[in-house]
Amino acid sequence: MDFNLSEEAQAIFDMAREFGAEHVAPNARAWEAEGTIPKELWGKFAELGFGGLYVREESGGAGLSRLEATLIFEALSMACPSVAAFLSIHNMCAAMIDKFGSDAMRAELLPRVVSLDCFMSYCLTEPGSGSDAAALKTRAARDNEGYVLNGTKAFISGGGYSDGYIVMTRTGDAGPKGISAVVVMDGAEGLSFGGLEDKMGWRSQPTRQVQFDDCRVGAEALLGEEGHGFRYAMAGLDGGRLNIAACSLGGAQAALDATLAYMGERNAFGQTLDQFQALQFRLAEMEIELQAARVFLRQAAWKLDHGAPDATKFCAMAKKFVTEAGSRVADQCLQLHGGYGYLGDYGIEKLVRDLRVHQILEGTNEIMRLIVARQMLAAR
Repeated sequence: MDFNLSEEAQAIFDMAREFGAEHVAPNARAWEAEGTIPKELWGKFAELGFGGLYVREESGGAGLSRLEATLIFEALSMACPSVAAFLSIHNMCAAMIDKFGSDAMRAELLPRVVSLDCFMSYCLTEPGSGSDAAALKTRAARDNEGYVLNGTKAFISGGGYSDGYIVMTRTGDAGPKGISAVVVMDGAEGLSFGGLEDKMGWRSQPTRQVQFDDCRVGAEALLGEEGHGFRYAMAGLDGGRLNIAACSLGGAQAALDATLAYMGERNAFGQTLDQFQALQFRLAEMEIELQAARVFLRQAAWKLDHGAPDATKFCAMAKKFVTEAGSRVADQCLQLHGGYGYLGDYGIEKLVRDLRVHQILEGTNEIMRLIVARQMLAAR
């Protein structure tokens, strides 16, 4: 068992970290204040192959493993978790098109998605269905020309910003088997958006409701097969949970790195803060938590890459463990900065705000516990 990253994997991590430090970190606070990310940034990401991280190479993607992808999102989150998580959502959509899309859809859409000329959002959650995703109400009625969608999606990162949306919609009866996935492009007739949500964190990601009022798409917009959308959605979430955990890990590591530097400079009672044994103990506790989280995350990614039968369970466990550890560490880092940690200039309070939502999305951490418990009971 080798716990070391390969030379290639380490190079991937270093490349992403250097890119984030140069192109993202210096602008993160400004983008947060503006409530958006300039679309020009995505072209720079595309030059590194970050528009289709786990899209197959024969489809024009980078063909990376899920483990390698978590390294990228961990590294980018050291610069800004909001930007990294936004890119993760796009990549989940790209992978779904590559894996489940028709030959015609892949040929027409995937090159623009991989090049990030077409930024994608994912529409599953609704005002009345969050954790109970299979209860969604948005409906796509079939006619001779394609589908007519009616309904509302909530909390959509990229709503009104993205170029395309993968929409989970009901084409059949109640329950998961009645759900299909449809691709709706920006500008479609009947597609509109709610007001910009005023969020605690992830403020650089424009988030709105996405509304469908007799929104018409052609039959070719169906992703995969009718009635399989919920399965596609759940398959995408295993990897999404790894990515969001990686974003927590990277953000928390950035907070700890900044705290180590601050404590070596800040003087109190005649010595720097890092000389107080009680505070050294707190530093050690945070380091232990993050190292444990990193190993757990990479084990779960390895299981997903290798098709292990318990991969879904491990992805759920890692998501729960790493996101909670990341938030605890960021909060402790703010405390160790004292009043300065509460100021925007030091960047710690932004990390606390950005990481908090990771315990809610991609399946709440309560749902992660439910997944784990059910698999434990089924295996006894």
